[in-house]
Amino acid sequence: MTRSAPPTLQDVAAAANVSTATISRALNDPGKVAKDTRERIERAIARLGYTPNFGGRVLASNRTNTVGAVIPSLANAMFANGIQAFQEELDTAGITLLIATSAYDPMREGAQIRALMARGADGLLLIGTERPVETCRFLALRNVPHVLGWCLSDDPEHLCAGFDNRAAAVAMARQVLAMGHSRIAMIAGISAGNDRARERIEGVRAAIAAQPGARLTRVVEAPYLLEPSGAAFATVMAGDAPTAIICGNDVLAAGAMVAARRAGLRVPADISITGFDDIGLAAVVDPGLTTVHVPQFEMGRAAARLLLARVAGQEGLASVALETRVVLRGSLAAPGAGCGQLNTIVRNAL
Repeated sequence: MTRSAPPTLQDVAAAANVSTATISRALNDPGKVAKDTRERIERAIARLGYTPNFGGRVLASNRTNTVGAVIPSLANAMFANGIQAFQEELDTAGITLLIATSAYDPMREGAQIRALMARGADGLLLIGTERPVETCRFLALRNVPHVLGWCLSDDPEHLCAGFDNRAAAVAMARQVLAMGHSRIAMIAGISAGNDRARERIEGVRAAIAAQPGARLTRVVEAPYLLEPSGAAFATVMAGDAPTAIICGNDVLAAGAMVAARRAGLRVPADISITGFDDIGLAAVVDPGLTTVHVPQFEMGRAAARLLLARVAGQEGLASVALETRVVLRGSLAAPGAGCGQLNTIVRNAL
């Protein structure tokens, strides 16, 4: 079958009975074109299946009106929600988003950054502050406008839209301590190459160390997946079993809750479990998950606005610090009557 040539600007002009210059104005500066004319052009574009070629405008402005985002994973609702808000904010400015995932691999992130820049991205959203020196050097040498999300930094070179992971973890640990727990374990994300996971561990350690008589029995790191979290649960419960487990995100907490039920333990009567992020999962598990609420959508919107301003060359920009809070649900309670028999239960059930 012979494939017909794609419709041209001239085809649209003939169909809408306007000049090609009018169409260019309607596409590039629609406010300068009368509404009825603009609507007629839009109908012609839709009918013909015309796709504007912005190559000339790109050459003139040295902009592609696209930005890139390299995120660890789209499987985590925490990132998905933030990126959704990020894209919606970009849409209002007529900017196209290109997304790549790194699978928490710093080298893969570096490769994705280079690929997005090769495709003409005007700026980038990156997650966290920690990356290899080669990637940092590339960003600096290319003078790539970029914003860091899901984190905060004291480094003036880092423009962030995020929150203090360490402080949020301190707040959660203090809440667990305030409920009367003194033997506490942590199931954390993999901290190598992940400043957010590392800062959450540091926050929990600091809060527990500051509480007389309390101790952190064990920290086990695991990928942000249900099954590895279940294995981590078995590890932290072996030996000196805690009465509460602080998890580095909600997926880890959900995996720990499933493992607890399989071991014949009641949450929170026998073991309290907390999460971090407050994704939709936290409110629907049974019991509801006590967790740190992260303003995911606000963060995505703030990151988009900050990146657009940086791409535009605005000076004097400052990082946006968002507040987190502990959300109390049923998975956290004072050590219950079942805790006295906890070590026996765990040894028999795991």
